[in-house]
Amino acid sequence: MNIFSAIIAFENIHEVRRLCHWGPIIALTVIAVCSSMAILDSIIWYWPLDTTGGSVNFIMLINWTVLILYNYFNAMFVGPGYIPLGWKPENQQDTMYLQFCRVCQGYKAPRSHHCRKCNRCVMKMDHHCPWINNCCGHFNHAYFTSFLLLAPLGCIHAAFIFVMTMYTQLYDRISFGWSSVRIDMSAARRVHNPIMPFSLAAFAATLFALGLALGTTIAVGMLFFIQMKVIVRNKTSIEAWIEEKAKDRIQYYQTGEEFIFPYDLGSCWENVKQVFTWSGSPEGDGIEWPVNEKCHQHTLTIEQLKQKADKRERSVQYRVVEDYNGACCPLRKGLNTFIRSPCTEEPRIKLFKGETILATRGTKWWMYGDKVLDEEQTKAGVRVRGWFPRRCVEKCHYDSANNSTVSEEKKDK
Repeated sequence: MNIFSAIIAFENIHEVRRLCHWGPIIALTVIAVCSSMAILDSIIWYWPLDTTGGSVNFIMLINWTVLILYNYFNAMFVGPGYIPLGWKPENQQDTMYLQFCRVCQGYKAPRSHHCRKCNRCVMKMDHHCPWINNCCGHFNHAYFTSFLLLAPLGCIHAAFIFVMTMYTQLYDRISFGWSSVRIDMSAARRVHNPIMPFSLAAFAATLFALGLALGTTIAVGMLFFIQMKVIVRNKTSIEAWIEEKAKDRIQYYQTGEEFIFPYDLGSCWENVKQVFTWSGSPEGDGIEWPVNEKCHQHTLTIEQLKQKADKRERSVQYRVVEDYNGACCPLRKGLNTFIRSPCTEEPRIKLFKGETILATRGTKWWMYGDKVLDEEQTKAGVRVRGWFPRRCVEKCHYDSANNSTVSEEKKDK
């Protein structure tokens, strides 16, 4: 009854809607299939009630499932933490070093970024993960990384159970020709006949679960190493990209600056402690951060402002000459445009003939940019940006994208 009351009193019950997305549906389906098949096969292969080894194997399997689900749901529902709407720094002079978000109607704190999917400014945003249908950021980074570690470990254990179940059940039925390969299964075979027959359907299900377990081990294991690389350097994926662009900017303009990433504390252990703590809660409030002694709180935000200014300077103005309906892979825009659509979750934008676009990057067949909106939309914080086919626009040779009006429109949220 107490558990039921706790569920009813859950303040963020609306967050349950995060489960209604293809990412969590696929992730939880894989967890359910691998876990349930591993439990059933462990009963067939190594009956847990008659031997110590079987009991340990079964308990470990249950523990993997519980720990995986615990960290997965915490990563999803605890969330990354959001900058309060309308936030301003205590020292008003610091606003000159910060970007203003027109959607949240407040300033972006250091290390925060606005997420289009969450529609909020996220603390220490690393990326928006479709598998948890939430951002990975300040408060859930440890849970997310723990999930990435535990999922492959649990899948390795499950894969071992699948292999041994098929081996023990099929060895006496099929001659493999492995006269020199024989595994001692005397401990597992002391049990009575299995309570469930290992039928053809059971074999097919076990083989399918084995494929899922091995695929998950490889894919999620790679993600774990990527996240540990981020944590050891105390540098999010977005910040790594900002640092790379800082070096390119300095080299391009030959400014002679030296950019030092401010949040690398010089020790892997100190960097790791910024995410993993004994209490389970990360250090800091998500607003102020410990920085390198050669830097200060706004070293990175100042660099971001320089890059935004450089981006506006380099943007090129295009005029739309052909309508585009915003399709991900448009069939009517040419075979190359269809085949070489950008592999990204970034949106496509609809285009109508006569509109103006400020393009900031692109490929041979696609471009990315912002629509030039009217003054009323700009003041309201409306921003339309995304990918569109290159063939739908032509360069405006009579105007420049860095005039005062456009510069105001390109002011970052």
